[in-house]
Amino acid sequence: MGRHGRNKQDRNQGAWSKQEDQKLTDYIRKHGEGCWRSIPQAAGLLRCGKSCRLRWINYLRPDLKRGNFAEDEEDLIIKLHALLGNR
Repeated sequence: MGRHGRNKQDRNQGAWSKQEDQKLTDYIRKHGEGCWRSIPQAAGLLRCGKSCRLRWINYLRPDLKRGNFAEDEEDLIIKLHALLGNR
């Protein structure tokens, strides 16, 4: 058992579902950003706190200014960047 507590097996590590996004958003709307380590359990998510924090900060925050890219375009940009790097 590493320093991150419970078994990794009981954690979801794949892409976030709409339901998970909703749970996290609802929880933070109600309770605000608090201790990220306790949020997953309190919100009923099988995620680690870091995952929740990153999802919120990079993706779900209402004040987030996302570029005018569709999600598939964004995936393509990320793939190309991984392939080509910053040139």
